[in-house]
Amino acid sequence: MKSIILSTTALVLSAGVAFADTTVRMGTEGAYAPYNFINDDGEVDGFERELGDALCEAAELKCEWVTNEWDSIIPNLVSGNYDTIIAGMSITDERDEVIDFTQAYIPPEASRYIGLSEDADIDGVVASQTSTIQSAYVAESGATLLEYATGDELIAALRSGEADSVFFQGSFLEPIVEENADIVWVGEPVPLGGGVAMGIRESDAELKAKFDAAIETMKADGSLNTLISKWFGEGAQTF
Repeated sequence: MKSIILSTTALVLSAGVAFADTTVRMGTEGAYAPYNFINDDGEVDGFERELGDALCEAAELKCEWVTNEWDSIIPNLVSGNYDTIIAGMSITDERDEVIDFTQAYIPPEASRYIGLSEDADIDGVVASQTSTIQSAYVAESGATLLEYATGDELIAALRSGEADSVFFQGSFLEPIVEENADIVWVGEPVPLGGGVAMGIRESDAELKAKFDAAIETMKADGSLNTLISKWFGEGAQTF
């Protein structure tokens, strides 16, 4: 459940999406499994690809997928390079000052520390992804923060000894802990954020309403919970 810190927000769009003849461009990162990733065919895949396609169908929208690096994903939404963000993005008060959010399609989820031993130092040098709610938390904790562009770089920093521990989203770290005997959970989970939602330009109230209605329909009929369990496991928190 990521969070971006923006130093400036000078871009404002005066017009929204025209649904009659416009394709809605779905912006994602493509590097944050199981939320979103690029598969062997070079296509966007993952939970949010399947969810986004279902939401577009329910809202009767023609949609296409666009990838963008995480650290510029909000500015490029505001500037019009795509029409939504659907990229494991947590709802935060700071971001809500810049863009609008749909209702959450993932409940709030705990972030976790990992290390090479259970007594790894979580107050020392801690690695986290750049411009996330996790990196902001580490910076405020008093630990020494090392920021990296991707999740894979966090694990490399831990193994190389650059970082004493890693702090990131639990669902991203869980398969890493399960598949690597040398990496273990450290400490207790830390709840952060207000759930994961789609980011929409403030000028696109009609588009937000369409996706809100589609998300609500998927919650009501149970299909959203089915997708969450499929991609995050039967023990994942659902609605």
